[in-house]
Amino acid sequence: MPTISVEQQVIAQILARHGIDHDIGKLENDLPLLGTDIDFCDEHTLDIEIFPDRPDLLSGETLTHGMLPFLYNQQPNPTIPCTEGNLKMVVHPELSSIRPVIYAAVVRNVTLDDAAIKRLMDHQEKLHFSIGRRRKRASIGVHDLVQIQAPFDVRGVPRDTKFIPLSESEEMTIDEILTSHPKGVAYAHLLENLPLVPIIEDKDGKILSFPPIINGAHTTVNPSTKDILIDVTGWDKRACETAILLICLQLSAFGGSVETVEVQQHDGEIWKLDTSPISHSISRQEIQKILGKSFSNQEISSSISRMGGIASCVNEQITIQMPRWRYDILHPVDLIEEIAIGHGYDDLGDDIARAPLAGIPRRDAHLLRRLRSSIQGMGMLQVQSLTLSNDEDQFEKMRWEAIGDVTRIHNPITSEHTVMRQRVLPALIRLLAANKHHDLPQHVYELGTVVQDHENRTHLAFLVAEATGGFASLRGRIQALMRDLGVSEYSLVEKKGGPWLEGRAASIMVGDRMIGECGELDPHVGIAYDLRVPMNGAEIFVEELAFAIKDPVTHE
Repeated sequence: MPTISVEQQVIAQILARHGIDHDIGKLENDLPLLGTDIDFCDEHTLDIEIFPDRPDLLSGETLTHGMLPFLYNQQPNPTIPCTEGNLKMVVHPELSSIRPVIYAAVVRNVTLDDAAIKRLMDHQEKLHFSIGRRRKRASIGVHDLVQIQAPFDVRGVPRDTKFIPLSESEEMTIDEILTSHPKGVAYAHLLENLPLVPIIEDKDGKILSFPPIINGAHTTVNPSTKDILIDVTGWDKRACETAILLICLQLSAFGGSVETVEVQQHDGEIWKLDTSPISHSISRQEIQKILGKSFSNQEISSSISRMGGIASCVNEQITIQMPRWRYDILHPVDLIEEIAIGHGYDDLGDDIARAPLAGIPRRDAHLLRRLRSSIQGMGMLQVQSLTLSNDEDQFEKMRWEAIGDVTRIHNPITSEHTVMRQRVLPALIRLLAANKHHDLPQHVYELGTVVQDHENRTHLAFLVAEATGGFASLRGRIQALMRDLGVSEYSLVEKKGGPWLEGRAASIMVGDRMIGECGELDPHVGIAYDLRVPMNGAEIFVEELAFAIKDPVTHE
Protein backbone atom coordinates (compact mmCIF):
# COMPACT_ATOMS: atom_id res chain seq x y z
CA MET A 1 0.00 0.00 0.00
CA PRO A 2 1.34 3.50 -0.84
CA THR A 3 2.24 5.64 2.16
CA ILE A 4 1.94 9.43 2.14
CA SER A 5 3.20 11.96 4.63
CA VAL A 6 0.95 15.01 4.99
CA GLU A 7 1.75 18.15 6.95
CA GLN A 8 -1.02 18.89 9.44
CA GLN A 9 -0.72 22.52 8.36
CA VAL A 10 -1.90 21.61 4.84
CA ILE A 11 -5.02 19.89 6.19
CA ALA A 12 -5.67 22.74 8.62
CA GLN A 13 -5.47 25.39 5.88
CA ILE A 14 -7.96 23.62 3.62
CA LEU A 15 -10.36 22.97 6.53
CA ALA A 16 -10.11 26.62 7.57
CA ARG A 17 -11.42 27.69 4.13
CA HIS A 18 -14.58 25.75 5.00
CA GLY A 19 -14.83 27.25 8.49
CA ILE A 20 -13.73 24.02 10.22
CA ASP A 21 -11.30 23.77 13.12
CA HIS A 22 -8.65 21.12 12.62
CA ASP A 23 -9.00 18.28 15.16
CA ILE A 24 -6.11 15.78 15.24
CA GLY A 25 -8.05 13.46 17.57
CA LYS A 26 -10.88 13.19 15.05
CA LEU A 27 -8.40 12.23 12.34
CA GLU A 28 -6.90 9.47 14.46
CA ASN A 29 -10.29 8.07 15.51
CA ASP A 30 -12.36 8.34 12.33
CA LEU A 31 -10.08 8.65 9.28
CA PRO A 32 -9.25 4.88 9.13
CA LEU A 33 -12.95 4.24 8.38
CA LEU A 34 -12.46 5.97 5.01
CA GLY A 35 -10.11 3.22 3.81
CA THR A 36 -6.77 4.24 5.28
CA ASP A 37 -4.37 3.11 7.97
CA ILE A 38 -2.60 5.74 10.11
CA ASP A 39 1.04 4.88 10.80
CA PHE A 40 1.92 8.02 12.74
CA CYS A 41 0.14 11.20 13.75
CA ASP A 42 1.31 14.21 15.76
CA GLU A 43 0.69 17.95 15.66
CA HIS A 44 3.02 18.38 12.70
CA THR A 45 2.72 15.31 10.45
CA LEU A 46 0.26 12.62 9.41
CA ASP A 47 1.83 9.44 7.98
CA ILE A 48 -0.90 7.35 6.43
CA GLU A 49 -1.18 4.21 4.31
CA ILE A 50 -3.72 4.52 1.50
CA PHE A 51 -5.48 1.32 0.49
CA PRO A 52 -4.86 0.38 -3.15
CA ASP A 53 -8.52 0.92 -4.10
CA ARG A 54 -8.39 4.64 -3.20
CA PRO A 55 -5.82 6.36 -5.45
CA ASP A 56 -7.88 9.54 -5.08
CA LEU A 57 -6.43 9.99 -1.57
CA LEU A 58 -2.73 10.04 -2.47
CA SER A 59 -2.06 13.72 -1.74
CA GLY A 60 -2.85 15.94 1.21
CA GLU A 61 -5.18 18.06 -0.94
CA THR A 62 -7.19 15.20 -2.45
CA LEU A 63 -7.26 13.39 0.91
CA THR A 64 -8.76 16.46 2.56
CA HIS A 65 -11.31 16.74 -0.27
CA GLY A 66 -12.46 13.21 0.63
CA MET A 67 -12.39 13.97 4.37
CA LEU A 68 -14.72 16.98 4.21
CA PRO A 69 -18.01 15.11 3.65
CA PHE A 70 -16.90 11.96 5.48
CA LEU A 71 -15.66 13.48 8.74
CA TYR A 72 -17.18 16.96 8.79
CA ASN A 73 -20.59 16.51 7.10
CA GLN A 74 -19.78 19.00 4.36
CA GLN A 75 -21.76 18.95 1.14
CA PRO A 76 -20.13 16.51 -1.30
CA ASN A 77 -18.47 18.02 -4.35
CA PRO A 78 -18.14 15.31 -7.03
CA THR A 79 -17.04 17.74 -9.72
CA ILE A 80 -14.30 20.28 -10.42
CA PRO A 81 -15.31 23.74 -11.71
CA CYS A 82 -14.03 23.94 -15.28
CA THR A 83 -14.22 26.52 -18.06
CA GLU A 84 -13.70 26.27 -21.81
CA GLY A 85 -10.17 27.16 -22.84
CA ASN A 86 -8.85 28.21 -26.25
CA LEU A 87 -5.64 26.13 -26.39
CA LYS A 88 -5.31 23.24 -28.84
CA MET A 89 -3.17 20.12 -29.12
CA VAL A 90 -2.89 17.87 -32.20
CA VAL A 91 -1.85 14.22 -31.95
CA HIS A 92 -0.25 12.84 -35.12
CA PRO A 93 -1.42 9.48 -36.55
CA GLU A 94 1.83 7.60 -35.79
CA LEU A 95 1.03 7.87 -32.07
CA SER A 96 -1.62 5.15 -32.50
CA SER A 97 1.12 2.51 -32.19
CA ILE A 98 3.52 4.45 -29.94
CA ARG A 99 1.45 5.92 -27.10
CA PRO A 100 -2.14 6.40 -28.26
CA VAL A 101 -3.92 8.11 -25.34
CA ILE A 102 -3.06 11.83 -25.03
CA TYR A 103 -4.99 14.18 -22.71
CA ALA A 104 -4.27 17.77 -21.62
CA ALA A 105 -5.68 20.54 -19.43
CA VAL A 106 -4.65 23.94 -18.08
CA VAL A 107 -4.88 25.23 -14.51
CA ARG A 108 -4.49 29.00 -14.14
CA ASN A 109 -3.68 31.33 -11.27
CA VAL A 110 -2.19 28.76 -8.91
CA THR A 111 -0.26 29.88 -5.85
CA LEU A 112 2.87 27.82 -5.33
CA ASP A 113 5.82 27.64 -3.00
CA ASP A 114 8.60 25.08 -2.73
CA ALA A 115 6.55 22.89 -0.34
CA ALA A 116 3.53 22.91 -2.68
CA ILE A 117 5.72 21.97 -5.68
CA LYS A 118 7.19 19.08 -3.69
CA ARG A 119 3.69 17.86 -2.82
CA LEU A 120 2.69 18.10 -6.48
CA MET A 121 5.73 16.05 -7.57
CA ASP A 122 5.12 13.45 -4.83
CA HIS A 123 1.49 13.13 -5.91
CA GLN A 124 2.55 12.76 -9.52
CA GLU A 125 4.96 9.91 -8.71
CA LYS A 126 2.42 8.08 -6.54
CA LEU A 127 -0.10 8.23 -9.38
CA HIS A 128 2.60 6.92 -11.74
CA PHE A 129 3.16 3.97 -9.39
CA SER A 130 -0.49 3.15 -8.68
CA ILE A 131 -2.97 3.77 -11.51
CA GLY A 132 -0.13 4.47 -13.97
CA ARG A 133 1.48 1.07 -13.35
CA ARG A 134 4.97 2.60 -13.29
CA ARG A 135 4.12 4.95 -16.20
CA LYS A 136 3.01 2.19 -18.57
CA ARG A 137 -0.73 2.88 -18.44
CA ALA A 138 -0.43 6.59 -17.68
CA SER A 139 2.31 9.16 -17.19
CA ILE A 140 1.94 12.81 -16.18
CA GLY A 141 3.80 15.96 -17.15
CA VAL A 142 3.32 19.46 -15.68
CA HIS A 143 4.72 22.56 -17.38
CA ASP A 144 5.02 26.29 -16.78
CA LEU A 145 2.63 27.55 -19.47
CA VAL A 146 4.28 30.96 -19.80
CA GLN A 147 7.39 29.32 -21.27
CA ILE A 148 5.59 27.69 -24.22
CA GLN A 149 3.28 28.70 -27.05
CA ALA A 150 0.12 26.91 -28.28
CA PRO A 151 -0.89 25.08 -30.38
CA PHE A 152 0.95 21.92 -29.34
CA ASP A 153 1.89 18.91 -31.47
CA VAL A 154 2.34 15.34 -30.27
CA ARG A 155 4.31 13.32 -32.80
CA GLY A 156 6.82 10.51 -33.20
CA VAL A 157 10.46 11.44 -33.78
CA PRO A 158 13.67 9.44 -34.42
CA ARG A 159 15.99 8.65 -31.55
CA ASP A 160 18.65 11.12 -32.62
CA THR A 161 16.31 14.06 -31.81
CA LYS A 162 17.87 16.48 -29.31
CA PHE A 163 16.54 18.66 -26.49
CA ILE A 164 17.56 19.73 -22.98
CA PRO A 165 15.88 17.39 -20.45
CA LEU A 166 14.91 18.29 -16.91
CA SER A 167 17.87 18.66 -14.49
CA GLU A 168 20.35 19.05 -17.39
CA SER A 169 21.98 22.11 -18.96
CA GLU A 170 23.09 20.64 -22.29
CA GLU A 171 21.18 19.05 -25.15
CA MET A 172 20.96 15.26 -25.23
CA THR A 173 19.67 12.90 -27.91
CA ILE A 174 16.77 10.60 -27.12
CA ASP A 175 19.17 7.63 -27.14
CA GLU A 176 21.50 9.41 -24.72
CA ILE A 177 18.60 10.14 -22.37
CA LEU A 178 17.48 6.50 -22.45
CA THR A 179 20.95 5.17 -21.71
CA SER A 180 22.47 7.72 -19.32
CA HIS A 181 19.79 9.92 -17.72
CA PRO A 182 18.44 8.35 -14.47
CA LYS A 183 14.81 8.63 -15.58
CA GLY A 184 15.67 7.36 -19.05
CA VAL A 185 17.44 4.30 -17.68
CA ALA A 186 14.54 3.57 -15.31
CA TYR A 187 11.81 3.70 -17.97
CA ALA A 188 13.58 2.91 -21.26
CA HIS A 189 11.83 -0.47 -21.39
CA LEU A 190 8.51 1.31 -22.06
CA LEU A 191 9.82 2.42 -25.48
CA GLU A 192 11.82 -0.69 -26.30
CA ASN A 193 11.96 -1.66 -30.01
CA LEU A 194 10.12 1.51 -31.12
CA PRO A 195 11.86 3.24 -34.08
CA LEU A 196 9.96 6.47 -33.30
CA VAL A 197 9.38 7.85 -29.81
CA PRO A 198 6.74 10.38 -28.68
CA ILE A 199 7.45 14.04 -28.00
CA ILE A 200 5.22 17.06 -27.32
CA GLU A 201 6.36 20.34 -28.86
CA ASP A 202 4.93 23.82 -28.93
CA LYS A 203 4.25 26.25 -31.80
CA ASP A 204 7.94 27.19 -32.00
CA GLY A 205 9.13 23.57 -32.14
CA LYS A 206 10.43 23.56 -28.56
CA ILE A 207 10.14 20.09 -27.01
CA LEU A 208 8.31 20.42 -23.74
CA SER A 209 7.90 16.70 -22.98
CA PHE A 210 9.30 13.30 -23.92
CA PRO A 211 6.61 11.02 -22.44
CA PRO A 212 6.69 8.80 -20.50
CA ILE A 213 10.32 9.61 -19.62
CA ILE A 214 11.01 13.27 -18.83
CA ASN A 215 10.01 16.89 -19.45
CA GLY A 216 12.05 19.61 -21.10
CA ALA A 217 14.13 21.76 -18.75
CA HIS A 218 12.64 25.09 -19.90
CA THR A 219 9.09 24.25 -18.69
CA THR A 220 10.07 23.44 -15.10
CA VAL A 221 7.42 24.53 -12.59
CA ASN A 222 8.76 26.95 -9.95
CA PRO A 223 7.32 29.17 -7.18
CA SER A 224 6.69 32.01 -9.66
CA THR A 225 4.62 29.78 -11.97
CA LYS A 226 0.97 30.85 -12.21
CA ASP A 227 -0.41 28.88 -15.16
CA ILE A 228 0.27 25.15 -15.60
CA LEU A 229 -0.21 22.88 -18.60
CA ILE A 230 -0.85 19.25 -17.68
CA ASP A 231 -0.29 16.45 -20.18
CA VAL A 232 -1.16 12.81 -19.52
CA THR A 233 -0.17 10.09 -21.98
CA GLY A 234 -0.50 6.33 -21.93
CA TRP A 235 -2.41 3.28 -23.06
CA ASP A 236 -5.36 3.15 -20.64
CA LYS A 237 -8.06 5.81 -21.16
CA ARG A 238 -9.58 5.41 -17.69
CA ALA A 239 -6.20 5.61 -15.96
CA CYS A 240 -5.19 8.69 -17.97
CA GLU A 241 -8.50 10.44 -17.30
CA THR A 242 -8.28 9.72 -13.56
CA ALA A 243 -4.68 10.94 -13.39
CA ILE A 244 -5.39 14.29 -15.07
CA LEU A 245 -8.50 14.86 -12.96
CA LEU A 246 -6.64 14.20 -9.70
CA ILE A 247 -3.80 16.56 -10.63
CA CYS A 248 -6.42 19.20 -11.52
CA LEU A 249 -8.18 18.55 -8.19
CA GLN A 250 -4.93 19.09 -6.30
CA LEU A 251 -4.01 22.25 -8.24
CA SER A 252 -7.49 23.68 -7.66
CA ALA A 253 -6.71 23.42 -3.93
CA PHE A 254 -3.74 25.71 -4.68
CA GLY A 255 -6.27 28.31 -5.83
CA GLY A 256 -6.17 27.36 -9.50
CA SER A 257 -9.03 27.40 -11.97
CA VAL A 258 -9.24 24.56 -14.49
CA GLU A 259 -9.56 25.09 -18.24
CA THR A 260 -10.06 22.56 -21.01
CA VAL A 261 -7.62 21.98 -23.85
CA GLU A 262 -8.97 20.76 -27.18
CA VAL A 263 -6.98 17.62 -28.04
CA GLN A 264 -7.38 16.17 -31.53
CA GLN A 265 -6.58 12.49 -31.07
CA HIS A 266 -4.59 10.38 -33.57
CA ASP A 267 -7.86 9.14 -35.13
CA GLY A 268 -9.30 12.68 -35.51
CA GLU A 269 -11.61 12.44 -32.49
CA ILE A 270 -11.75 15.57 -30.31
CA TRP A 271 -11.21 15.15 -26.56
CA LYS A 272 -11.81 17.75 -23.85
CA LEU A 273 -11.58 17.37 -20.09
CA ASP A 274 -14.92 16.34 -18.54
CA THR A 275 -15.07 17.00 -14.79
CA SER A 276 -18.73 16.09 -14.31
CA PRO A 277 -19.62 13.09 -12.09
CA ILE A 278 -20.43 9.64 -13.51
CA SER A 279 -23.99 8.46 -12.98
CA HIS A 280 -24.53 4.88 -11.77
CA SER A 281 -27.74 2.96 -11.20
CA ILE A 282 -28.49 0.25 -8.67
CA SER A 283 -31.67 -1.34 -7.29
CA ARG A 284 -32.72 -1.27 -3.66
CA GLN A 285 -33.11 -5.05 -3.82
CA GLU A 286 -29.39 -5.50 -4.68
CA ILE A 287 -28.40 -3.38 -1.69
CA GLN A 288 -30.57 -5.35 0.72
CA LYS A 289 -29.48 -8.71 -0.71
CA ILE A 290 -25.78 -8.01 -0.12
CA LEU A 291 -25.88 -5.90 3.05
CA GLY A 292 -28.80 -7.71 4.74
CA LYS A 293 -30.53 -4.46 5.71
CA SER A 294 -33.37 -2.40 4.30
CA PHE A 295 -32.23 1.21 3.95
CA SER A 296 -34.47 4.24 3.85
CA ASN A 297 -33.99 6.86 1.13
CA GLN A 298 -32.45 9.19 3.71
CA GLU A 299 -29.98 6.55 4.89
CA ILE A 300 -28.83 5.81 1.33
CA SER A 301 -28.53 9.49 0.47
CA SER A 302 -26.62 10.26 3.67
CA SER A 303 -24.26 7.29 3.24
CA ILE A 304 -23.36 8.18 -0.34
CA SER A 305 -22.99 11.85 0.61
CA ARG A 306 -20.35 10.93 3.20
CA MET A 307 -18.44 9.09 0.45
CA GLY A 308 -18.39 12.17 -1.79
CA GLY A 309 -21.30 11.29 -4.08
CA ILE A 310 -24.92 12.31 -4.59
CA ALA A 311 -27.78 9.78 -4.50
CA SER A 312 -31.39 10.16 -5.65
CA CYS A 313 -34.00 7.49 -4.95
CA VAL A 314 -37.00 6.90 -7.21
CA ASN A 315 -39.13 3.93 -6.11
CA GLU A 316 -36.84 0.88 -6.13
CA GLN A 317 -34.11 2.40 -8.31
CA ILE A 318 -31.19 4.35 -6.87
CA THR A 319 -29.20 6.74 -9.07
CA ILE A 320 -25.78 7.59 -7.68
CA GLN A 321 -23.44 10.27 -9.02
CA MET A 322 -19.82 9.62 -8.05
CA PRO A 323 -16.73 11.70 -8.88
CA ARG A 324 -15.25 10.82 -12.26
CA TRP A 325 -11.84 10.40 -10.59
CA ARG A 326 -13.08 7.50 -8.42
CA TYR A 327 -11.04 4.95 -10.37
CA ASP A 328 -12.17 2.15 -8.04
CA ILE A 329 -15.89 2.27 -8.92
CA LEU A 330 -16.14 -0.56 -11.45
CA HIS A 331 -19.27 -2.52 -10.55
CA PRO A 332 -22.58 -2.10 -8.67
CA VAL A 333 -21.08 -4.01 -5.74
CA ASP A 334 -18.55 -1.16 -5.35
CA LEU A 335 -21.46 1.25 -4.84
CA ILE A 336 -22.93 -1.09 -2.25
CA GLU A 337 -19.59 -1.06 -0.44
CA GLU A 338 -19.68 2.76 -0.51
CA ILE A 339 -23.10 2.67 1.15
CA ALA A 340 -21.83 0.24 3.80
CA ILE A 341 -18.75 2.36 4.59
CA GLY A 342 -20.75 5.59 4.62
CA HIS A 343 -23.44 4.08 6.85
CA GLY A 344 -21.05 2.21 9.14
CA TYR A 345 -20.65 -1.53 9.58
CA ASP A 346 -22.13 -1.66 13.10
CA ASP A 347 -25.76 -1.48 11.96
CA LEU A 348 -26.05 -3.76 8.95
CA GLY A 349 -28.23 -6.45 10.51
CA ASP A 350 -27.53 -10.15 10.95
CA ASP A 351 -27.19 -12.94 8.44
CA ILE A 352 -25.86 -16.45 8.20
CA ALA A 353 -23.67 -18.07 5.59
CA ARG A 354 -25.73 -19.75 2.87
CA ALA A 355 -22.88 -21.73 1.32
CA PRO A 356 -21.46 -24.89 2.91
CA LEU A 357 -18.26 -23.85 4.63
CA ALA A 358 -16.98 -27.20 5.88
CA GLY A 359 -13.60 -27.95 4.36
CA ILE A 360 -12.86 -31.24 2.64
CA PRO A 361 -9.43 -32.63 3.51
CA ARG A 362 -7.01 -33.50 0.74
CA ARG A 363 -6.40 -37.19 0.13
CA ASP A 364 -2.97 -36.95 1.71
CA ALA A 365 -3.96 -34.71 4.64
CA HIS A 366 -4.33 -37.51 7.21
CA LEU A 367 -1.04 -39.11 6.21
CA LEU A 368 0.86 -35.80 6.41
CA ARG A 369 -0.62 -35.10 9.84
CA ARG A 370 0.37 -38.56 11.10
CA LEU A 371 3.90 -38.19 9.73
CA ARG A 372 4.34 -34.86 11.54
CA SER A 373 2.92 -36.23 14.79
CA SER A 374 5.21 -39.25 14.71
CA ILE A 375 8.41 -37.35 13.89
CA GLN A 376 7.70 -34.58 16.39
CA GLY A 377 6.98 -37.25 18.99
CA MET A 378 10.61 -38.31 18.59
CA GLY A 379 11.69 -34.84 19.69
CA MET A 380 12.59 -33.45 16.28
CA LEU A 381 12.33 -29.79 15.34
CA GLN A 382 10.40 -28.96 12.16
CA VAL A 383 12.06 -26.57 9.68
CA GLN A 384 11.01 -25.09 6.35
CA SER A 385 13.55 -24.36 3.64
CA LEU A 386 13.45 -23.08 0.07
CA THR A 387 12.46 -25.35 -2.80
CA LEU A 388 15.27 -23.69 -4.77
CA SER A 389 18.70 -25.33 -4.62
CA ASN A 390 21.74 -25.95 -6.85
CA ASP A 391 23.54 -28.80 -8.60
CA GLU A 392 26.40 -28.87 -6.11
CA ASP A 393 24.13 -29.47 -3.10
CA GLN A 394 21.66 -31.75 -4.84
CA PHE A 395 24.02 -34.00 -6.78
CA GLU A 396 27.77 -33.38 -6.49
CA LYS A 397 28.23 -33.23 -2.71
CA MET A 398 25.46 -35.76 -2.02
CA ARG A 399 26.58 -38.17 -4.78
CA TRP A 400 22.99 -38.64 -5.96
CA GLU A 401 22.03 -39.03 -9.60
CA ALA A 402 19.32 -36.75 -11.04
CA ILE A 403 15.82 -38.26 -11.10
CA GLY A 404 14.51 -37.61 -14.61
CA ASP A 405 14.93 -34.08 -15.94
CA VAL A 406 16.13 -31.34 -13.60
CA THR A 407 13.92 -28.23 -13.47
CA ARG A 408 16.28 -25.29 -13.91
CA ILE A 409 15.83 -21.55 -13.33
CA HIS A 410 16.44 -19.59 -16.53
CA ASN A 411 17.50 -16.33 -14.86
CA PRO A 412 18.73 -17.22 -11.36
CA ILE A 413 19.38 -14.34 -8.99
CA THR A 414 22.12 -16.23 -7.16
CA SER A 415 24.34 -19.23 -7.90
CA GLU A 416 22.84 -20.99 -4.87
CA HIS A 417 19.35 -21.00 -6.43
CA THR A 418 19.67 -22.46 -9.91
CA VAL A 419 17.44 -25.57 -9.80
CA MET A 420 14.31 -26.85 -8.11
CA ARG A 421 15.41 -29.37 -5.50
CA GLN A 422 14.93 -33.11 -6.00
CA ARG A 423 15.72 -34.04 -2.38
CA VAL A 424 15.14 -32.37 0.99
CA LEU A 425 18.10 -33.82 2.91
CA PRO A 426 20.73 -31.38 1.49
CA ALA A 427 18.81 -28.45 2.97
CA LEU A 428 18.90 -30.11 6.42
CA ILE A 429 22.66 -30.64 6.15
CA ARG A 430 23.04 -26.95 5.22
CA LEU A 431 20.98 -26.05 8.30
CA LEU A 432 23.16 -28.12 10.64
CA ALA A 433 26.26 -26.58 9.06
CA ALA A 434 24.92 -23.12 9.91
CA ASN A 435 24.24 -24.23 13.49
CA LYS A 436 27.39 -26.24 14.21
CA HIS A 437 28.25 -23.88 17.07
CA HIS A 438 25.29 -25.31 19.05
CA ASP A 439 25.59 -28.35 21.30
CA LEU A 440 24.76 -31.88 20.18
CA PRO A 441 22.49 -33.68 19.69
CA GLN A 442 20.56 -31.79 17.01
CA HIS A 443 17.38 -33.30 15.53
CA VAL A 444 15.60 -31.62 12.57
CA TYR A 445 13.06 -32.65 9.95
CA GLU A 446 11.21 -31.15 7.01
CA LEU A 447 8.05 -32.24 5.22
CA GLY A 448 8.19 -30.35 1.94
CA THR A 449 7.94 -30.23 -1.83
CA VAL A 450 10.53 -31.49 -4.29
CA VAL A 451 10.43 -31.37 -8.10
CA GLN A 452 11.39 -34.52 -9.99
CA ASP A 453 11.15 -34.74 -13.76
CA HIS A 454 9.21 -31.42 -13.69
CA GLU A 455 6.52 -32.81 -11.33
CA ASN A 456 5.89 -31.78 -7.73
CA ARG A 457 6.26 -34.49 -5.12
CA THR A 458 6.32 -34.53 -1.32
CA HIS A 459 9.26 -35.83 0.72
CA LEU A 460 9.83 -36.22 4.45
CA ALA A 461 13.46 -36.00 5.52
CA PHE A 462 15.00 -36.02 8.97
CA LEU A 463 18.59 -35.63 10.07
CA VAL A 464 20.22 -36.24 13.46
CA ALA A 465 23.69 -35.13 14.52
CA GLU A 466 24.72 -37.06 17.65
CA ALA A 467 27.94 -38.33 19.13
CA THR A 468 26.62 -41.86 19.70
CA GLY A 469 23.85 -44.02 18.31
CA GLY A 470 24.59 -44.47 14.62
CA PHE A 471 22.60 -46.92 12.57
CA ALA A 472 21.12 -48.65 15.62
CA SER A 473 19.33 -45.50 16.82
CA LEU A 474 18.32 -44.70 13.23
CA ARG A 475 16.74 -48.12 12.84
CA GLY A 476 14.81 -47.50 16.07
CA ARG A 477 13.41 -44.24 14.64
CA ILE A 478 12.35 -45.96 11.42
CA GLN A 479 10.70 -48.69 13.49
CA ALA A 480 8.82 -46.09 15.58
CA LEU A 481 7.68 -44.26 12.42
CA MET A 482 6.38 -47.46 10.82
CA ARG A 483 4.61 -48.41 14.04
CA ASP A 484 2.89 -45.01 14.25
CA LEU A 485 1.76 -45.38 10.62
CA GLY A 486 0.34 -48.82 11.30
CA VAL A 487 2.83 -50.62 9.05
CA SER A 488 3.48 -54.03 10.55
CA GLU A 489 5.50 -55.47 7.68
CA TYR A 490 8.42 -53.62 6.22
CA SER A 491 12.07 -54.38 5.59
CA LEU A 492 15.41 -52.62 5.39
CA VAL A 493 17.46 -53.70 2.36
CA GLU A 494 21.12 -52.78 2.04
CA LYS A 495 21.59 -49.62 0.02
CA LYS A 496 24.70 -48.52 -1.86
CA GLY A 497 25.60 -45.17 -3.34
CA GLY A 498 24.40 -41.71 -2.49
CA PRO A 499 25.58 -39.85 0.61
CA TRP A 500 25.43 -42.95 2.80
CA LEU A 501 28.30 -44.78 4.51
CA GLU A 502 28.77 -48.12 2.79
CA GLY A 503 27.35 -50.99 4.83
CA ARG A 504 25.45 -48.56 7.10
CA ALA A 505 22.55 -47.63 4.80
CA ALA A 506 19.30 -49.22 3.66
CA SER A 507 16.33 -48.85 1.36
CA ILE A 508 13.03 -48.85 3.26
CA MET A 509 10.69 -51.37 1.61
CA VAL A 510 6.98 -51.95 2.17
CA GLY A 511 6.22 -55.06 0.19
CA ASP A 512 8.05 -54.63 -3.09
CA ARG A 513 7.79 -50.82 -3.08
CA MET A 514 10.70 -48.64 -1.93
CA ILE A 515 9.23 -45.82 0.15
CA GLY A 516 12.53 -44.21 1.16
CA GLU A 517 16.16 -44.61 2.11
CA CYS A 518 18.10 -44.12 5.32
CA GLY A 519 21.53 -44.51 6.80
CA GLU A 520 24.59 -42.98 8.39
CA LEU A 521 26.11 -40.17 6.33
CA ASP A 522 29.55 -40.78 4.92
CA PRO A 523 32.03 -38.51 6.79
CA HIS A 524 33.29 -37.24 3.42
CA VAL A 525 29.82 -35.80 2.75
CA GLY A 526 29.88 -34.05 6.11
CA ILE A 527 33.34 -32.63 5.43
CA ALA A 528 32.07 -31.20 2.11
CA TYR A 529 29.71 -29.07 4.25
CA ASP A 530 32.40 -28.41 6.88
CA LEU A 531 30.68 -30.75 9.34
CA ARG A 532 32.79 -33.20 11.34
CA VAL A 533 30.14 -34.84 13.51
CA PRO A 534 28.41 -38.24 13.07
CA MET A 535 25.07 -37.83 11.31
CA ASN A 536 22.27 -40.18 10.34
CA GLY A 537 18.95 -39.58 8.65
CA ALA A 538 16.39 -40.63 6.11
CA GLU A 539 14.41 -39.38 3.12
CA ILE A 540 10.86 -40.76 2.81
CA PHE A 541 8.95 -40.59 -0.48
CA VAL A 542 5.45 -39.68 0.69
CA GLU A 543 3.59 -40.56 -2.54
CA GLU A 544 5.21 -44.02 -2.55
CA LEU A 545 4.31 -44.44 1.10
CA ALA A 546 0.69 -43.48 0.38
CA PHE A 547 0.47 -46.18 -2.30
CA ALA A 548 1.98 -48.79 0.01
CA ILE A 549 -0.23 -48.34 3.10
CA LYS A 550 -3.91 -47.72 3.80
CA ASP A 551 -5.17 -44.56 5.46
CA PRO A 552 -6.82 -45.66 8.74
CA VAL A 553 -9.32 -42.78 8.47
CA THR A 554 -10.51 -43.18 4.87
CA HIS A 555 -9.39 -46.84 4.50
CA GLU A 556 -8.08 -46.00 1.06
